[in-house]
Amino acid sequence: MTESTAVRVDPSNARMLKAWDGEEGARWTKRAQRFDDGVAAYRDTFFAAAGIQPADNVLDVGCGAGQTTRDAARQAVDGSVLGVDLSGEMLSLARRLAEQERVPNVSFEQVDAQVHPFAEAGVDVVISRHGSMFFGTPLAAFANLARATRPGGRLVLLTWRPFRLNEWITTFRTIFAAGREMPPFDLALSDPLETEGLLTSAGYADVRSTAVNKPMYFGQEVDDAAEFIVEQHGGRLSDLDESTRTKAIETLRADLAEHQTDRGVFYDSAAWLIEARRP
Repeated sequence: MTESTAVRVDPSNARMLKAWDGEEGARWTKRAQRFDDGVAAYRDTFFAAAGIQPADNVLDVGCGAGQTTRDAARQAVDGSVLGVDLSGEMLSLARRLAEQERVPNVSFEQVDAQVHPFAEAGVDVVISRHGSMFFGTPLAAFANLARATRPGGRLVLLTWRPFRLNEWITTFRTIFAAGREMPPFDLALSDPLETEGLLTSAGYADVRSTAVNKPMYFGQEVDDAAEFIVEQHGGRLSDLDESTRTKAIETLRADLAEHQTDRGVFYDSAAWLIEARRP
């Protein structure tokens, strides 16, 4: 695993570095294919909006294991794609997969996109699939990305809409709360008016947020999905007695069974497709 101390981060992102270059990143690396499969239904809509051209230079922010980076590179066949993330372990997997899949026009760097000195106006398209919601100081982060975007270049993000609109989030939060009060919160970029103000202040223009709802995949059947979800969220049960933990997992399995289809276990999800332009 890459040492966190080697990565220059803004102090507001130190907690994220510790998580993503630590246990959180390790979990996502282990289950990288499942996470990609989970949001696969968004792929075509996302890349249609990105409109990547053969000679484009593309920046993929919060690229994780690099699925979107490699997909972008297959479109920018005469250009290049840089994927950046805080997780050294996920980036190591991204590099291996790019080599295995023979995608030569990609590179990966472990950096904090909020402060990294990207080449000014060197990027035609900035993309981020669920990787742009975690900046400690969003205005500074998007101002840095805008600086890296050439005039006329594009920004395309996929973010989650408010949690109450995402069946999978509300269901799993409720089950793993096990009767405890859940403080209300949403991730950044979930409010389109706030997003428009933020991105405009950062240097982008023509900001547009389009609601997109897609089914989200969690596993082939109940056992498979339950193992995956408990692995990701089960830590919330660690301070409860065994009886309460058992009941919560039984409740989860019953709910998963209700969402079983002939194609696997699916829950509704709701995202924003956010598009903007660098004037």
